[in-house]
Amino acid sequence: MRAWCREKSISGKTTGLVPTMGALHEGHLSLVHAAKNSCDHCVTSIFVNPTQFAANEDLDQYPRPIEDDLAMLRDAGVEAVFMPTADEMYPGGAERHSTSVHPSAVALPLEGIHRPEHFAGVATVVMKLFQAAPSDRAFFGRKDFQQLCVIEHMVRDLNLPIEIVPCDIVREPDGLAMSSRNRYLSDDERQRALCISKSLNLVERAFHDGSRDAKQLESIMADHLSPCDSVDYAVVVDRQTLLPVPKITRNAVALVAARLGATRLIDNRELETE
Repeated sequence: MRAWCREKSISGKTTGLVPTMGALHEGHLSLVHAAKNSCDHCVTSIFVNPTQFAANEDLDQYPRPIEDDLAMLRDAGVEAVFMPTADEMYPGGAERHSTSVHPSAVALPLEGIHRPEHFAGVATVVMKLFQAAPSDRAFFGRKDFQQLCVIEHMVRDLNLPIEIVPCDIVREPDGLAMSSRNRYLSDDERQRALCISKSLNLVERAFHDGSRDAKQLESIMADHLSPCDSVDYAVVVDRQTLLPVPKITRNAVALVAARLGATRLIDNRELETE
């Protein structure tokens, strides 16, 4: 894969990388379309990264419909697909892999509390993908907002020669953010999950109506998330630091992580003052 990307670079062409874990949907394809519109060539990676899953998470159950994924990418006009094995990415085994990227402080709150090792695994595998498929730009969705921040900080702090391109969340017609884990939901859970996007809609409306009190906005979310079986967090934080703010004076983001049955979903809404 590295040779293919370097050949394109030597010829003066740009390459866009779309890292995925497979189980593709329209959200992933929107990243592919953005890469194709922005770059001369597009490469998509498919790799279910074991180091970002905790022992009690769904690594073994994570969907891997490889043939369907490849058909979708073929139809989308992707020229190259990088599908490394775990042994190729982690020689000697992921459990014995002793070198990793230590992410910045934006990894500590929110997901960092509920999934403490997650972002070290994410940052490490993304760094490896950047080396294996050296590209001019990499495209990431805003749905995994904290992940996007971690990767942006890694690229900035380590002077990596790649541009990170954030892409908007793609939603189902009823507002549910597209996710590979949506397929786990029962019909009842799928219906109840709509409260997540609805709560964020209400927060955005209150923000545009002039509310800048973070606790007040968080209360709006909490009041409308009762259909969820549990809520890990529903917060309004600073866009740059992901730390709590009593009053919104610069760009912020509302983030939710909640469970419907055994399925954990995340969503967010950016609240821009500028």
